Amino acid sequence: MSQPISLTDSELQAVMNACRPLHPRDRDRFLKAVAQVIAALPEVGPGSVHRAITSVWRMHYDPPDLRTGESRSRAY
Repeated sequence: MSQPISLTDSELQAVMNACRPLHPRDRDRFLKAVAQVIAALPEVGPGSVHRAITSVWRMHYDPPDLRTGESRSRAY
């Protein structure tokens, strides 16, 4: 990504709130992926930012195994 993206305070807050449930080791990768998706959008607004967040979040969220209370490991 060569150019910075411009987000409103509420859009930035939505991105940051979305990364909170992720494991700390996955947050940087998630934020970079969201930034790439947003940068590729023809028009940025609350709806398109939300769709970008949800599409990327699904790829990065590793739900805990409630039987053991631990996250499953993913191979990257």
